[in-house]
Amino acid sequence: MKRLFFALWPNNETRKNIDKINQSISSAGLKRVKCDNLHVTLVFLGNVGAESETMIRQRMKNISAQPFTIQFDQLSFWRKPRILCLTTQQYDQQLLILVDALKRELEQCGMVMEDRPYKPHITLARKALRLIDMDIKPIKWQAHSFCLIESLSIPDGVHYQVLQRWNFK
Repeated sequence: MKRLFFALWPNNETRKNIDKINQSISSAGLKRVKCDNLHVTLVFLGNVGAESETMIRQRMKNISAQPFTIQFDQLSFWRKPRILCLTTQQYDQQLLILVDALKRELEQCGMVMEDRPYKPHITLARKALRLIDMDIKPIKWQAHSFCLIESLSIPDGVHYQVLQRWNFK
């Protein structure tokens, strides 16, 4: 079994800009997301067997999406998971079209999808206690593809590995 999810994966410049914000946050006890792990989750799959993974990968050729831009311009605190994340109130509808298309294809593979509204975000830190008051320089993220990511447990935490990338048409 592999722990999998679909995500937008940033280019190096976007990743560095996000990490600058992350490194500027000062609060005791925060567990920052490693720079190499920064991403935007599209759909979380959880533990997936090899046969299901093969079927899922094959269904992704049915996904049709146009490139789009997301501008993350707010720092938010989500109390229950205790995370600080970059969020946005306005985003291109292509993002929701992509998420809906992924969910439809995954349901065709027998996957059960969460039935909660999608909120695009970039998790910056875990174990947060409150919102940090700071100005955020907006991050413009140009999305040209989506990826299948595996979450791997390693001695110092978690590492996210891109398994496959699909470019938008």
